[in-house]
Amino acid sequence: MTSTLTLPHRSPLRAVTDSRRLRSYDWVLLGAAFLLCLIGAMLVWSATRTRMELAGLNPQTYLAKHLLNTALGAVLLFCAARVDSRILRLIGPVLYVLSILGLLAVFVIGSTINGAHAWIVIGGGFEIQPAEFAKVGLICALAVLFGQRAALRPQSGHPSVRDLLMALALAAPPLGLIMLQPDLGSALVLVSATLGLLIAAGVQGRWIVALLVLGVLGAVLAIKGGVLAEYQLARFAAFAHPGRDAQGVAYNINQAHIAIAHGGIFGQGLFHGEQTRGAFVPEQQTDFVYSVAGEELGFAGSALIIGLFAVIVWRGLRIAAAATGTQRLVAAGIVCWIGFQTFQNIGMNLGLTPVTGLPLPFVSYGGSSMFAQGLALGLLQAIHRRTPG
Repeated sequence: MTSTLTLPHRSPLRAVTDSRRLRSYDWVLLGAAFLLCLIGAMLVWSATRTRMELAGLNPQTYLAKHLLNTALGAVLLFCAARVDSRILRLIGPVLYVLSILGLLAVFVIGSTINGAHAWIVIGGGFEIQPAEFAKVGLICALAVLFGQRAALRPQSGHPSVRDLLMALALAAPPLGLIMLQPDLGSALVLVSATLGLLIAAGVQGRWIVALLVLGVLGAVLAIKGGVLAEYQLARFAAFAHPGRDAQGVAYNINQAHIAIAHGGIFGQGLFHGEQTRGAFVPEQQTDFVYSVAGEELGFAGSALIIGLFAVIVWRGLRIAAAATGTQRLVAAGIVCWIGFQTFQNIGMNLGLTPVTGLPLPFVSYGGSSMFAQGLALGLLQAIHRRTPG
């Protein structure tokens, strides 16, 4: 008696459905982010391997953690991409409330690292920074607010003053809690994302200008009133006068400039940067990871990184332009967040902007930033998959 092995039959309809699901993703956007993560892994490894060896530790420690963070960020990305973006109006407020609770938890069980009381240590060498997730929460909450308010207006028009005040009321709690940590870099990202979202929502230009003027006045009062920490004021002073305290507060940025200048056109080669191998640049795996690229990959490699970020911003803007309502505003807010943070990080490495402690998206070492950015890209994919055409 013979038996016949029967293979499971895959219906043509299911094959077509799976093919459509794959095509529904923006693979150009995902490819650019993947390449940045890959480059980041190499740069983080280069920035930390010699230091770990000199300390008698495993030189692959940071690389392994970075790859784990990247993998978890990818899981969050594809989970968020499977969400029906039409229910953002329901999950947006939930994300906002959870982010506020996370920021409040910092003041109860948080730890101070590099001058900011912004971290929650969870053990095993891992920490969570709730401010990173507050970026996602605030963007979604503001998008839901303007989306619902627009639906209530009988005719299409600009958001009212009441809408603007409600938006500012939503932005104030996370911004205030982050400034109390103090984390100026994350606060600036929230401000830029909020401003970009207000513009995308159609807030009239005179109100945008008024907010900018109030923001400048508020910054002056914060500096004069002692709201900023001493080390933050010192960073601004170092930006204005980088040669005044070359061995003190300006040491990081000066060493980063030296590393980038050594790179030339094509760099000294991966793992062969003298400044990087000599551990002359502090925090080089996080805030100053771009200096590793400048030294070891040169102008060509550094320009490639900027080009990949340009692709992400371009694809994000395409997604925003094709979407409508709340989905469009979420996409616009995410693009403003990633675009501004990229500009700020690269700018402070080049001496174009003050040092604010912001990581380079997808490239710098850091679990919280990678997780939040994974969620952000996932939401962009969810919006893209639900947009007709």
